[in-house]
Amino acid sequence: MKKAIVLGATGATGQVIITELLAREVQVIAFARTETKLKELMKKHHDDQRLSYKVGDIFDYQAIVDAAEEAEVIFLCSGVAYQDMEEKLLLFGESAMKASDLLGAKIVVVDGIYVYGYQIAKGDENHPKQPHTKKGKLRVEYENLIFSNKWEKAKVLIVRLPDYYGATSQGSYLQPTLEGMAAQKLSIFFGNLKTPREYVYLPDAGKMIVNIAEKDDSYGENWNIPGAGVISGKEIVEIAREVTGNRKMVIPLTKTTIRFMGLMNSFMKEVVEIMYLTKEGFVLSGEKYEERIGPIPATPFRQGIEETLHYYMQGKN
Repeated sequence: MKKAIVLGATGATGQVIITELLAREVQVIAFARTETKLKELMKKHHDDQRLSYKVGDIFDYQAIVDAAEEAEVIFLCSGVAYQDMEEKLLLFGESAMKASDLLGAKIVVVDGIYVYGYQIAKGDENHPKQPHTKKGKLRVEYENLIFSNKWEKAKVLIVRLPDYYGATSQGSYLQPTLEGMAAQKLSIFFGNLKTPREYVYLPDAGKMIVNIAEKDDSYGENWNIPGAGVISGKEIVEIAREVTGNRKMVIPLTKTTIRFMGLMNSFMKEVVEIMYLTKEGFVLSGEKYEERIGPIPATPFRQGIEETLHYYMQGKN
């Protein structure tokens, strides 16, 4: 891979993928709607000559085509807010796939695990997709669109991440907990503090996603991006207290609490539906990755949490 374009470049996964691509001497085009954020991204990378940016709307497939400039791989990292998912998810998927097909490019689609619905034990890429929520069912429609036979020239794969954390994190369940503790504030935690759950450290995810994208035989498939195992909220809070010295309360948000908050907040109203994910310690199997790609990058939770907290404590500079 010599050149790539990252759609949703200023988002959580977009930023770590760009960092990883630049480390591998790949030329990168950062594509997003907001020029201010793109300029901040350029400064973060010290105006690296291999990094350029294009301002555009992902819903405009021609804007993507015009920005791509002979990129071999498109990384689709853009997300849709929960409250906008029904209206916008399939539209932006259609736009990205149409652009990829016109360009005859490879496209790596970053997605989550809602397609699986209720989960038991450890799941590999063949885990049944039987979602019981409207978001999960919509994600199955999204996958069907991505892998549709109508795309004749595009080569596509989907990578699936569990909840994540890290310096570039945006809108993850763990973010308000770590940000609040770093700021010496009272904090919240989505779900109960006792259940061990899987989280992937974003820099690890970036490495795995790029490793998969570099393999020609990876396309046409789903791929898991596993974390470093599971950890409970209680353990996370203990590590955060050691790093920050913050002894203030961390309030676990239950489904009932979030439902009440949803009366006044459209985002929280949508979160209720997927709170089932906080009840079980479902883990993505990394066996396929290990067999086909290699060892899984797995930063220990203590190290990853410390690095994230130090970033927040330094004012995200």
